[in-house]
Amino acid sequence: MSRTARAFRRTVIARAAASLFLVPLTGCSSSGAAEPSAAVQASGSTVEKSGEAGESEVSGERLKAPAPAQVTIPSIGVTSELMRLGLNADGTVEVPPAEKGMTAGWYAGGAVPGEPGAAVLIGHNDTRFGKAVFHDLKKITKGAVITVLGGSGERTHFTVTDTETVSKNSFPTEKVYESTTERVLRLVTCDGSFDADGHPVDNLIVYATLR
Repeated sequence: MSRTARAFRRTVIARAAASLFLVPLTGCSSSGAAEPSAAVQASGSTVEKSGEAGESEVSGERLKAPAPAQVTIPSIGVTSELMRLGLNADGTVEVPPAEKGMTAGWYAGGAVPGEPGAAVLIGHNDTRFGKAVFHDLKKITKGAVITVLGGSGERTHFTVTDTETVSKNSFPTEKVYESTTERVLRLVTCDGSFDADGHPVDNLIVYATLR
């Protein structure tokens, strides 16, 4: 079993949200030897289709508007294409591979940025290749602008309302992945001091709302 897979097993599953059990981003390393990972585990062996008009769920992904293409955070110098992140066979959410550490990902089981609901973007802080896309996310401040380029070419602007550093053992699942009619954005990466295995013990979460 890989070091990243072992990190998955050590992660405590948080409260259920929107029929999925979501756990925090894990596995970043001070030496860049391990990869950050996030996990989503379905409540059963399969994820049921929602049956709602214009929307369905297959393997944890909502099929609706085109996937977002790019995220830009001018205040910290971030411009990144967005990879589509679905579910692995074991129920864990995909993350950008270490060799694409400078590319963020959009969790397709959540909302499309700009649509009602919580849209979640996941990015590495560091990988074994060095500094990654969300390395400077800790420098972001309230009022900062985050722009997401949609798959159809439209730009959606969000304003940062809050940031939070939390222990991975008490990840605020419901708060991050909440079911809401508001159009909100969450960015998640690793943060904090390191445990005995060289993994950060915390997650940094950025909360933003539609401008």
